[in-house]
Amino acid sequence: MPGTRSTARRGLPTIVLLMASAWIVGCSSGSPSPTTTVTVTQSPTSATPSGSATTGPPAAGAAECATSALQVSAGVQQGAAGTTFYNVDFTNASGSTCFLQGYPGVSLVSAGSNAGSQIGADAKRDPTVAASQILVAAGQTAHAVLAIVDAGNFPPSRCNLVTAHWLKVFPPDQTEAAYVRFTTQTCASTSLPTMRITAISAGS
Repeated sequence: MPGTRSTARRGLPTIVLLMASAWIVGCSSGSPSPTTTVTVTQSPTSATPSGSATTGPPAAGAAECATSALQVSAGVQQGAAGTTFYNVDFTNASGSTCFLQGYPGVSLVSAGSNAGSQIGADAKRDPTVAASQILVAAGQTAHAVLAIVDAGNFPPSRCNLVTAHWLKVFPPDQTEAAYVRFTTQTCASTSLPTMRITAISAGS
């Protein structure tokens, strides 16, 4: 839907500016990182959502979206103040409406399976976007915004610069992870605040 995509892209700069400001406040508590069975999803090129999710209470009988019902991908990116922002998109690949609410758990890992190890710190929760219940019909997409600080902003002796090639993503309240091909430089140190993630919003 061209109109929906245009609206989502126009809204991203506002979120980017708000999130860029939030970095000076400090880190909030980390997202949970449970580990069980994993689902490997392909990177963004195959996603063809038919529309955008909506904000509101769940429809009668709608369940929370399971990882197995979602195609997870990295979408729109934009840079500001030494930080790059990415949409982490959640497309409902099932035949039924479900809902998403809250923060996904996001980290960089060394491989696209449970054999991979975490690289650096996980993404800390950014309160820029208020958490709300997002209805996602079949084929529709919701998203969270992931901010990654330029690793060059940190002292080399503390950062230990490395290149990561995978994102590990837990949808809210799920213990099954999705893996997304994603290349970025980051710090191997787990003590540095290299990433932040917003709550999930409607749209792609």
